[in-house]
Amino acid sequence: MARNRDIFSHWKSRRFAGYIMLLLLGVGTVQVVASLVFYAAIDRHSIREDHARRVAEFLIVSDRLHQLAPQDTARVMTTGHLSAAIALQPATPRSGTGAGVGEIYRAILHWEESLVGRPMFLDIRGRIGRHDLVGSMQLADGRWLNFRSPDILSSWPIALRATAMTLVITLVCLGIALAILGRLTGPLTKLSKAVDTITQGGAMQIEEAGMPELRNLARTLNGLQGRIADLVSEQTRSFEAISHDLRTPLSRLIVASDFVSEDDIARIVASSAAEIEAMLASLQAFLRAQHLQADPEPVDLSAAITDLLASVDAPTTLSGPPSITVVTYREPLLLSLRALIDNAVQYGTRAAIAISASPPGIHITIEDDGPGIPEDYFETILDPFFRLDCARARNTPGFGLGIPMAHRLLRRFGGGLEFSNLEQGGLRVRITVPIGDAGSR
Repeated sequence: MARNRDIFSHWKSRRFAGYIMLLLLGVGTVQVVASLVFYAAIDRHSIREDHARRVAEFLIVSDRLHQLAPQDTARVMTTGHLSAAIALQPATPRSGTGAGVGEIYRAILHWEESLVGRPMFLDIRGRIGRHDLVGSMQLADGRWLNFRSPDILSSWPIALRATAMTLVITLVCLGIALAILGRLTGPLTKLSKAVDTITQGGAMQIEEAGMPELRNLARTLNGLQGRIADLVSEQTRSFEAISHDLRTPLSRLIVASDFVSEDDIARIVASSAAEIEAMLASLQAFLRAQHLQADPEPVDLSAAITDLLASVDAPTTLSGPPSITVVTYREPLLLSLRALIDNAVQYGTRAAIAISASPPGIHITIEDDGPGIPEDYFETILDPFFRLDCARARNTPGFGLGIPMAHRLLRRFGGGLEFSNLEQGGLRVRITVPIGDAGSR
């Protein structure tokens, strides 16, 4: 559960940066597409102008060459860009009606005014993806010069170069924008992790860096942590002082019970004093756990749990690998295990502990043979001082702080708790072992 929460929190902290990155990519895509359309439109006009100039020069030169060497005109004037043929009839008997044809015709006359009044027919023909300019012009001897200029509307070479340049510039701008975005959202990510740590009872000094607003927020959170820590410390000291002061009259009550002549009264006084003593010990352990600090270290779980079970005055069993070492927080983990094992043997007659290593972590399960807990109370039992004696079948001593203490300790150090009832009766507690980094000590 804790690992899933960490993944979810990490994903939420990245969502803002992801949205901005998608926005930048969308803007870049629109820019590239718009540039492609823009350059294509410009290129189409430029290429038509270029074709018109080339055709005008071709017609003038062909006309003059035909006057000097009519038999060589077609051969000499045919190139890779224009093909020429001399015929008695025009290959293009009339001009096309498209707007592009009129534009080219006017551009030819603009380039060569001497062609004004000459019989000339132009058209654009071709198939999908290719459009050739074809035409016929009557020469001085009455013959017709038929010509073809291939793929007049092809605009990809210039447009492709312009688009490639635009794409490169866009990618560079996106890279710069993402780098700036990373610097802007980096402090936000750290703040998100810090807030998550604070809400789980931990402490984390936040670096006051980034934009002024983020620095002010980090400064405020650091101050808030200090005030919360002072409040918890003051509350803890108050409860510890109360519990300490209560031990003095409690000790007198225990001594006085030895001088009571009636056995029943002495037994009641002694048992009540013992119960109060257990309650105070439970309260002190809970208060101590609130500000417990620990560093990660290698721990052999099998050996540590075996030593822990040696001090448990009830039947217990341990199953799992004979030795499994993990970098974890020894004291918080063992305190949590002890509280949960005590809870198991208090409400049942035995406790069965099992260690398992399965992705994405290492887990410890504790099973008892008690009455179990209704599923509706799985969240409520995590609250301090909540007791469920009716559900556990009998009245029991204590403040109901064992499970809440274990839950808070495990959550603060990165572990977790899950509950389920056994089919044959009893409660199963599944512990996610908190994993630390040995190099962070």
